[in-house]
Amino acid sequence: MEKLIAFLNSIFPLTPELEAELITILKCKIFNRSEYLLKAGQIARSIYFIEKGLVRCYYKLGDKNISAWFMKEGDVIISVNSFFGQTPSTEYMQSLEETTVHYISYSELEKLYREFVIFNIHGRKLLTHYYRLSEDRAVSMRSLRAKDRFRWLIENQPDLLQRVPRKYLATYLGVTESTLSHTSPTSK
Repeated sequence: MEKLIAFLNSIFPLTPELEAELITILKCKIFNRSEYLLKAGQIARSIYFIEKGLVRCYYKLGDKNISAWFMKEGDVIISVNSFFGQTPSTEYMQSLEETTVHYISYSELEKLYREFVIFNIHGRKLLTHYYRLSEDRAVSMRSLRAKDRFRWLIENQPDLLQRVPRKYLATYLGVTESTLSHTSPTSK
């Protein structure tokens, strides 16, 4: 939990009261490799901070699983539409490694925003950060050729090459495994 508190303090200093409340509310859970944090059809009830591990988010397109993102240590993860709308998810969130998370529920987060107005700064800055990352990825994936998308991955998320199976990286980059093999001899 210390990493999460340090992370939040790096965004904007927490008041002692807010920090104490967070320590009281936050829960910890360990997900085994291949365990689901969320499945399509479920409502995302929690927001997670990854202390250790790696999570893949994917959706189904026909009979294919398409990787939408990978998050690792130091990242905050949610199914955006499901969590903020409290509606059934269309995504799956699955651990690719043993993953330790700290989390709070939607209602607890909303309570924190009401009772500690300063915590809204953290929420806004996190939303801005992850929205920008999402936009950068979307633009790159739509506008770049396969070789350039792979180069983008090397420049922006090089550790994924060693941690994520090739079949998942291929769907993330929008290429076949064969194309990825020709482009990237270092992938799993």
